Amino acid sequence: MKFAINHIAVPELSVDDFFALARRLCCDKVEVRNDMPDVISTATPDDLRAAADVAGVEILSINALYPFNVWSGDLPERAVGMADYAKACGAKALVMCPLNDGTPVGTDSLVTALKEMAPILEERGLTGLVEPLGFPVSSLRRKAEAVKAIEAAGGEGVYKLVHDTFHHHLAGETELFPDWTGLVHISGVADPDVAVDQMLDDHRVLVDVQDRLANVPQIKMLLDRGYTGPFSFEPFAREVQELPNPQAALKESMDYIARAVSVA
Repeated sequence: MKFAINHIAVPELSVDDFFALARRLCCDKVEVRNDMPDVISTATPDDLRAAADVAGVEILSINALYPFNVWSGDLPERAVGMADYAKACGAKALVMCPLNDGTPVGTDSLVTALKEMAPILEERGLTGLVEPLGFPVSSLRRKAEAVKAIEAAGGEGVYKLVHDTFHHHLAGETELFPDWTGLVHISGVADPDVAVDQMLDDHRVLVDVQDRLANVPQIKMLLDRGYTGPFSFEPFAREVQELPNPQAALKESMDYIARAVSVA
């Protein structure tokens, strides 16, 4: 398995320290964010590229353009700015998340956004990683809908999916799209009392034996069906982000997943 680390796992670390942590964990792939922490606003793309080169890591993605499926207001301008930054810093892709506030967004709007975004990505040699969010309030919950929209937009050569194990479980989606998957986000939920439709980012911890999201079966099925890309840790819970020894905790989770998948 190829593991990667999303900066959300250790948001208090500087870019240099985050990259160094990834390398100590034998991970040469990382994801950089524009929210927590907001690297785009605090580091130039040249500095980010230089730090990645020194550490020997590859920047998989900038996470994330939001809400990509509502192509209005300042979104086009922000999309160009993020794509320019991603290219300049050496990132391979731009994660794209849908509106997530309970407002419905029609298929036509989704297809239009994909059509408008495609040339921005193509001109910069970037992949658009479409990430459906499984929350009940999300305007794009399932990967099946995303695939249909990408095909309707003629974006097969531009877009891939993010399979997020948390959102896959919340959406109740059973179909996998390994051929469409460009990145997998992994996190677990261990709280035994929270109902699935009440799960939030704050519940997302590192994957261990108490996981309720069926991470191991999801990962196993993706691997068995031909997915060869990275599995990126994306825990949002403060209890993870405030761990005194995140390296040890991440290593323990990696070891658990690798063992569990091998015997599943």
